[in-house]
Amino acid sequence: MAFPNSSLSTDDLLNMFRRMVVIRTFEETLGNLFSKGVLGGTSHFCIGEEASAVGVIFAAKPTDWLISNHRGHGHLLARGLQVPRVMGELMGKLTGYCGGRGGSQHMSAIDLHFLGTNGITGGGIPIATGAALALKYKQSNDIAIAFFGDGASNQGTFHESLNIASLWKLPVLFVLENNLYGMSTPVAHSCASTELFRRAEAYGMKGSRHEAFNVEEVYTVAQEAIARVRGGGGPELLELMTYRQCGHSKNDPRVYRTREEEAKMMEKDSLLLATRSLLARGLSQEQIDQAAADARAEVAKATEEALAAPAGGRDDALSGLFA
Repeated sequence: MAFPNSSLSTDDLLNMFRRMVVIRTFEETLGNLFSKGVLGGTSHFCIGEEASAVGVIFAAKPTDWLISNHRGHGHLLARGLQVPRVMGELMGKLTGYCGGRGGSQHMSAIDLHFLGTNGITGGGIPIATGAALALKYKQSNDIAIAFFGDGASNQGTFHESLNIASLWKLPVLFVLENNLYGMSTPVAHSCASTELFRRAEAYGMKGSRHEAFNVEEVYTVAQEAIARVRGGGGPELLELMTYRQCGHSKNDPRVYRTREEEAKMMEKDSLLLATRSLLARGLSQEQIDQAAADARAEVAKATEEALAAPAGGRDDALSGLFA
């Protein structure tokens, strides 16, 4: 078996696998908490898309600025945010990163260079572009990385941001996570061309498409793109082909796609592919299972801590507001 990136050590890959299991378990735990009425509102899970978040973010520097979207738990956890505090934020607890006020779709951690998830479709793209302008003005060696979905590529913010980023050669990597559906609408029903990466050509920037099921492959293409952007090559658009194994949100019955399609896509599950790679590198199944068990235990412990944490009240909800 040929490894996509020979510079990625077995320990690195095992760490990435463990982080993907943390993300998968976190999302599954949220589903369970919603079913028990512990969490209110809604949430958008990234089950099946873990390799995209982990591969890109592990290729970035800790000081590169990240901007996410409504499906952002994987990006938050891949960056290394503390699991109890992420869980606490979703529960409205004071221990959350935003004191329980931001919730799933508006969570940020500035000290970890995470500018926030964003509940507005395409809303994070111009924020990343502005961050990149600030980085260029400061002559920083850091870059901005924006994550968004295929649906956001039809928003005006996408086109305006790519245009100005290319015009000013801003250090920003646009990561389009194409999971084939905008809510319940297939990409082919909303985009005249389904090769979304080609939209970069209209703005004079490099665009490319890659499968995002093998975390090693994602890491490799992200590492190369980040190096070009950091080196002054201007912005780039990475279209990563992925698949959410769950519905668009927690109440989505997925009537718009077949169970046969889902079963076929499950054959490319990121955890399955990473397990095969680790076995090929000489790790035992027991070592891999232990890493997965440790990851699940981390989420279980974090959930207990978040449940026991104090919840905010009216005064906490109103603090920090200005009119």
